[in-house]
Amino acid sequence: MAPPLVQLRDIALTFGGTPLLTQAELTVAAGERVCLVGRNGSGKSTLLKVAAGLIEADRGSRFVQPGATVRYLPQEPDFSGFATTLAYVEAGLGPGDDPHQARWLLEQLSLTGEENPAQISGGEARRAALARVLAPAPDILLLDEPTNHLDLPTIEWLESELESRRCALVLISHDRRFLENLSRATIWLDRGTTRRIDRGFAHFEAWRDEVLADEERDQHKLDRKIVAEEHWLRYGVTARRKRNVRRLGGLMALRQARRDYRASAGKASLATSAADASGVLVIEAEHISKSYDGRPIVADFSTRIRRGDRLGIIGPNGSGKTTLLSLLTGVIAPDDGEVRLGANLAMATLEQSRDSLDPNATVAETLTGGHGDTVTIAGKPKHVIGYMKDFLFAPEQARTPLSVLSGGERGRLMLARALAKPSNVLVLDEPTNDLDLETLDVLEEMLADYEGTVLVISHDRDFLDRVVAGVIAPDHKGRWIEYAGGYSDMLAQRGEDLIREAPAKAVKDKPREAKPDDDAEPKPGRRKLSFHEKHALDTLPAAMTALHDRVAALHAKLDDPSLYARDRKAFDEASAALAAAQAELTKAEERWLELEILREEIEAG
Repeated sequence: MAPPLVQLRDIALTFGGTPLLTQAELTVAAGERVCLVGRNGSGKSTLLKVAAGLIEADRGSRFVQPGATVRYLPQEPDFSGFATTLAYVEAGLGPGDDPHQARWLLEQLSLTGEENPAQISGGEARRAALARVLAPAPDILLLDEPTNHLDLPTIEWLESELESRRCALVLISHDRRFLENLSRATIWLDRGTTRRIDRGFAHFEAWRDEVLADEERDQHKLDRKIVAEEHWLRYGVTARRKRNVRRLGGLMALRQARRDYRASAGKASLATSAADASGVLVIEAEHISKSYDGRPIVADFSTRIRRGDRLGIIGPNGSGKTTLLSLLTGVIAPDDGEVRLGANLAMATLEQSRDSLDPNATVAETLTGGHGDTVTIAGKPKHVIGYMKDFLFAPEQARTPLSVLSGGERGRLMLARALAKPSNVLVLDEPTNDLDLETLDVLEEMLADYEGTVLVISHDRDFLDRVVAGVIAPDHKGRWIEYAGGYSDMLAQRGEDLIREAPAKAVKDKPREAKPDDDAEPKPGRRKLSFHEKHALDTLPAAMTALHDRVAALHAKLDDPSLYARDRKAFDEASAALAAAQAELTKAEERWLELEILREEIEAG
């Protein structure tokens, strides 16, 4: 067996009095492809930081083969001190590394190298960080959630690039397809300890279920043995003192083993609050189009969605997925064509952005709306603590502010809030973000049992294949095409992958960027949404709905043929009010579309 490049043995680490790692181990030899899996908060990222030498364990040993090059991709890279993304990537190169690799990788990842790291989006930051760790061609790559914020074309490029390299890999990811395609061994971090199986992630879940079943049987046997020994203690004590003391000591040891046992966290319990069934026809769009500043976002698109359909919308970041979804659900009106919504629709929406959550609110306040301590589920009140437990929140987290929750916990909280609303149409924008694999399983099972209609935007290929029966994907110049089946079926019918947009100008054609201490000013990167812009994105849909209703009411009033002759003043006032409402509605729709395109461009990465 080849000597290890990196080896961790008997790693223990405690944060805030709670043991996070107790007996964790990690061994990676040259060329190995290992995935590190576990629940949110189990310590996967911490163990990877120990392997990278960024955190020192309380106990245990770390070995790195002399001369081996190790590169670590963090979830949140630090860009401080760098004027451009190219400078950041080049700083990761060693003395003997090829500097052209930095430029080539930036070009492949649709970056120019001139972006200001202080103003780039999450997707751009992830791509720049990937270029930095890939450029030196290291002996071992430690990658923590490398697919976060990436769109489907970039994920597939990264998968192909890693597959072609000969370096060893340690991967943490919630993307099943990514893990299945790249891993050859799996390390499961559970309750502070690690278990290893020398097979890829495709074999992990069946093996994990067997381990947990064996553990449950062992605990059942332990409970029965404790009951038997307690019965002897009450009724079977004899005069043989020495034997009795030894047996009593054995009973105490059994009880201690039972107390020390840490049970598995279990599975989330996701259930929707169902509304009355919708009509058979849910949404019908005929030749709808939408453009902004001469750029077609949606061009001449038609579809018919019936009750029970499960439809996925996919595409590169910035292609207009959210805009298309908003057109179909009636949030915005098309420039041309018509969208008709069916009867008795009750929509529940899960937004992609976590910004809609108040960071100062507590978990309980977010679920109850700040009123009382119950949540109404399927028409029946349920105590908020019980509802929290369904989504794997501990009772003591009820008063925890959202600002200290992890990304996975915020994802589960948004799911809990969305599913509590009675619905027969679920509109989900990136529902899999930050969810661990076990919660993803339960979400997929819930959607399979859901009797209503599901519209979903996702970059998770495995999730799309398991959940949807149809996929809408962009072609070019605002054209969208509907395919039968899941993501894999779409690729088979399309005959090609989705196309990633190239950077505005290839990096190789640009002069070398200025260093941070040069006089030249770096070109500003794409800005972030301001507070007022985020607020407008959140509030404009409701305002547009109210304006739609006002326009409809004024039209109904003016439809009275006798109004003009009967009350000329009322007719003139209604006409003026209608013109003003229509102008205000057009202005609101244009502003929403402008902000939505800006948000998609910022998140394009």
